[in-house]
Amino acid sequence: MDVRELLTESERRGAVPILRQLWSDADPEDVLAWTGDDEYHLFGGFVGDELVGVAGVLVRQHLHHTRHAWLYDLVVDEANREQGYGTSLLRHVEEWADERGCESVALASPLAQAETHQYYENRDYEKWGYVIEKDI
Repeated sequence: MDVRELLTESERRGAVPILRQLWSDADPEDVLAWTGDDEYHLFGGFVGDELVGVAGVLVRQHLHHTRHAWLYDLVVDEANREQGYGTSLLRHVEEWADERGCESVALASPLAQAETHQYYENRDYEKWGYVIEKDI
């Protein structure tokens, strides 16, 4: 699989249907807008000319946290899952983050997503806390 950053609006627009498999309630134009943020990096995994998965990342350093890459999106097109593409994208993000001086890759995941948690734990990610929020 070839992984490259999706830089143009056209490339990002091509990723929207895959991202909406993760963010199904999001309006396509809203998805396109957030992928255009100057600090957001969207990577596409290609097999030949086919986009099979995407990963979206922001580099952050908040207060006491070390510099890290926050993985907002990692999704492989449903028809292409279970072929190692997600792991390839994740490795790319880890290498990319390391090259930018990040000490970790972090993400948030809903409590009910036990399979997702196991996926990351199988790749040496550690659950160490909670994201706690309140709708207002």
